[in-house]
Amino acid sequence: MKWNLNFKRKADQNKPKKSKTREWFDAILFAVVASTIIRGLLFSAYAIPSGSMEGTLLTGDYLFVSKFNYGPRMPITPVSVPFLEARIGGFKTYWDGLQLPYYRLPGLSSLKKGDVVVFNLPSDSLNGPVDMKTNYIKRCQAEPGDVLTIVNSQVYVNGKAAKNAPKAQTSYVVSTDGQELNPQVIHDLHIEVYQQLTNTDFIMIIPVDSYNSFKSYSAIKSIKPYLDPTGQFDPGIFPHNALYKWNNDNFGPLKLPKKGWKIRLNDSTVALYSRAIQNYEGNKLTHVGNNYFVNGAKADTYTFKENYYWMMGDNRHNSEDSRVWGYVPEQNIVGKAMITWMSIDSTENIFNKVRWSRILRPIE
Repeated sequence: MKWNLNFKRKADQNKPKKSKTREWFDAILFAVVASTIIRGLLFSAYAIPSGSMEGTLLTGDYLFVSKFNYGPRMPITPVSVPFLEARIGGFKTYWDGLQLPYYRLPGLSSLKKGDVVVFNLPSDSLNGPVDMKTNYIKRCQAEPGDVLTIVNSQVYVNGKAAKNAPKAQTSYVVSTDGQELNPQVIHDLHIEVYQQLTNTDFIMIIPVDSYNSFKSYSAIKSIKPYLDPTGQFDPGIFPHNALYKWNNDNFGPLKLPKKGWKIRLNDSTVALYSRAIQNYEGNKLTHVGNNYFVNGAKADTYTFKENYYWMMGDNRHNSEDSRVWGYVPEQNIVGKAMITWMSIDSTENIFNKVRWSRILRPIE
């Protein structure tokens, strides 16, 4: 007796063959699902639209951002159009009828001071889900529980001077002898003329690599750091309260909220932490007479439910960062910036647009 050992092959032969349309549909579906998983859980590509991180990151840099370093954040808004911004032409590309609680998978490491981080802007005017808010990129300066102080533009954390980025930028008052500065020199040295004070005095943002060259020009009489003085109150600086006369260059001390940390509720602490208590942790905080109420119940203290970070741009005088809008909640963290894979300089001609030296360059 002979056994038919080819019955599986015959069964396969009897299956109807997929049409070309079906094959293309399956391939596109697989590509969309695979890329959505990779983009959502592993890494994403981002572009730098402004100069707040110069000279670490330049306008026109394209980055890969690792989401698994700190642990992938599970989608809070699972129903959205893949690969599109949250809003296009005033229309939402997501449905906020379904919202999932915040949850993050385990990561390779925790977020540390000095990391360059992509996060969802806490103060985004878009009253929508956290994961649909605008993406920002800054350097982490302080972790939960740290005490942060800025003295004459130098950041101190827990009393110790923080390491500055190798190419961090700041502003200078530049005094000239009255000669008109050559625009080509300004362009070639990547200097930004921020403000003209008089016919001979300017506020300029000067890259570290250009400082000595620029200073050597005969038209330059002096270059001095531009700093907001101690005790000068800037209402645009967090916490936007005259109880704290802080500014861009002289700020704090301020303790970063940490999960489980308990504070006493009074005018001073509420000025510093009410945004976290109400906007980020979802409570209603009211003040009646000498008493504070949390969600309608009288409260003398408050215990934080989440961790918070402090983010600042490396281009210190051209960066809207935590000095303006305060803490970044842990749930807003997207991932760690790892490498620039492309860099385009829109100010150059077509032959010099690509910054070849920045391609596949690790981010420090």
